Amino acid sequence: MRYKITHTTAYYYGEPVPLCHNLVHLKPRENQRQALINFSTLIRPNPIIRTERVDFFGNAVTWFAIQEPHKSLQIVARSVVDVKPFEPPKEFWWPAWDEVVRLLQERRDPQMLEAQQFISDSPYIDCSPQLAEYAKPSFPPGRPLLDCVSELTQRINNEFRFDKNATTVGTPVLEVLQHRHGVCQDFAHLQIGCLRSLGLAARYVSGYLCTQPPPGCARIVGGDASHAWVSVFFPDFGWIDFDPTNGVIPSAGHITLGWARDYDDISPVRGVVVGGRRHSLQVSVDVEPLTARDQAATKVGV
Repeated sequence: MRYKITHTTAYYYGEPVPLCHNLVHLKPRENQRQALINFSTLIRPNPIIRTERVDFFGNAVTWFAIQEPHKSLQIVARSVVDVKPFEPPKEFWWPAWDEVVRLLQERRDPQMLEAQQFISDSPYIDCSPQLAEYAKPSFPPGRPLLDCVSELTQRINNEFRFDKNATTVGTPVLEVLQHRHGVCQDFAHLQIGCLRSLGLAARYVSGYLCTQPPPGCARIVGGDASHAWVSVFFPDFGWIDFDPTNGVIPSAGHITLGWARDYDDISPVRGVVVGGRRHSLQVSVDVEPLTARDQAATKVGV
């Protein structure tokens, strides 16, 4: 499936800001199921300095600085991506979860070493006995890891309520566990914390979810949103994604921006400003499935 994504972030300040520095993760990542066809970023005012690099986790990063007085900042990222559907292969032998824990502790091949950095605590996720205890009903000894994680994904989806007003970026995972509500970022952090507390490798995935309007209703331009989910390591196979907010294994409707230890590593936009007094933030995301005619047009630009 091909999608056109427009992600607009706008800041409005109470008084002119003479200087700001910003770090942006808005370029979709390429992998076995996702190809990037086009990408562009428009920044207003025009930055005096702008650099592109790849971070420790392999994600594309844009850093820029504006050194002129401005009362607003707008960042518009436009992407066109192809996404293939995913189904776990039926012929693969899925290892038991406790065997995976042992392998992560003992093996030192490159694949294992890369996965081991996603076992430990990270800025927004601390391993804890409480998280392990919540996960344990889904992880009896000897059960295949795929079955365990699938059940935990469903439990979080069933037992936690989506509430965009219940939490903030810094809400601790244990508070989310206690109150049983939050947003996709919270549910991803919660599931990652549960898995790491058992000794498993799990990483945070930032991206978008293509939403469908109700029957008979037109799509609302800009009515989509950023999304977050979880990826779990399976030895000798690789990483498989799970979406606890929706209780599914992500497929062709999930578009990946990138992955890291948690939200702190890969927030879409973050920055520092001098002055400005009070400010407001507006974010608009539009994920548009493209028809065959639309796809032909993307060959000449976004």
